[in-house]
Amino acid sequence: MIKRHFFLAAAAVLLAVMVVAVILRIAFAGEEKGGGPGGRGGPGGGRGQTVSEAVATPREFSDEIRVLGVARGRRSVNITSSTSELITRVLFTDGQRVAAGTPLVELQAREEDAGIIEARARVDQAQRQYDRYKDLADRGIAPRATAEQYLSELQTARASLTAAQARRGDRIIRAPFAGVLGLSTVTAGTLVNPGAIITTLDDIDVIRVDFPVPERYLGVLRQGTPITATADAFGEQGFGGRIALIDTRVNEQTRSATARAEIANPGGRIRPGMLVRVAVQQGVRTAPAVPEAAVQYEGDGAFVYRIARGERGASAQRVEVETGAVEGGFVEILSGLEAGDRVVGSGLNRIQPGAPVRVAGARSEAPAKGARP
Repeated sequence: MIKRHFFLAAAAVLLAVMVVAVILRIAFAGEEKGGGPGGRGGPGGGRGQTVSEAVATPREFSDEIRVLGVARGRRSVNITSSTSELITRVLFTDGQRVAAGTPLVELQAREEDAGIIEARARVDQAQRQYDRYKDLADRGIAPRATAEQYLSELQTARASLTAAQARRGDRIIRAPFAGVLGLSTVTAGTLVNPGAIITTLDDIDVIRVDFPVPERYLGVLRQGTPITATADAFGEQGFGGRIALIDTRVNEQTRSATARAEIANPGGRIRPGMLVRVAVQQGVRTAPAVPEAAVQYEGDGAFVYRIARGERGASAQRVEVETGAVEGGFVEILSGLEAGDRVVGSGLNRIQPGAPVRVAGARSEAPAKGARP
């Protein structure tokens, strides 16, 4: 009997607790809908998420063509031999700067030296014969035709000597232009074959960069247009140059033409073969911009949350925008916002369209008259 009364009392207490809980829940729900005593109802009623604020401000953006190119020397050549022969002397050091015509390598030339000696002997003999018969012809003793015949033989001998000296000169390989020599592995006694690279020679006082230009830009690019080049080896440091020439033909597959830029290279910092990023400036424009964190992309479009202030406080309005260039951490806004519009600066993934928000650091969420809805 006592146990039954105990269970009945416990059940009554549990029922009373449940009723109180339901009443409190209904009361709190009504307060949230009505904004509570002294509160504001509807969106923006002071219970919104705290967000950072960014202002769409006019910024300058540059129109640029950004492409990749490969650095080349103004003139570059592989030093090779035209014949198979032994090297007798190496007349340069690796990395040496040389002038045009500087001897680099001397090849074995015993046959050529002998040919020069023989040709000189023939010239001397022909000279003596011509001098003798010329003197006799001048005195009327010998026919003039004989003297002229020996003059012809003298001229032939001289030509043979010149040819022999030229063959001897071919045994000395010279620098075809001024530049800087590369690394070499040849030494005296090395047998070189035609086409084998003895060393490299590059004129790197000025660097040339060939890069593709889409055909749609050919109407705005001109010879002399300034460019800026950067290389990974030097970080963001830019090297200034100008377009020297644009090819006369457009590639039918890539629909682009090759442009050649020339870049001053004091100290030879840019090396031939380096990958170079080329930026061609096409002017500067001013447009509203917001930080990158304030823009969220969805498919092919983008949107921001504009902070709209109304009678009941601030709320986040989702606004579709058309974006342009991205520079220095800011996104160009082509349409959708105007200069001076305030947007949510970060944390866009936690905001729902039309949700109430509170701006961090703002003293009050009082309505702003004349604000954009």
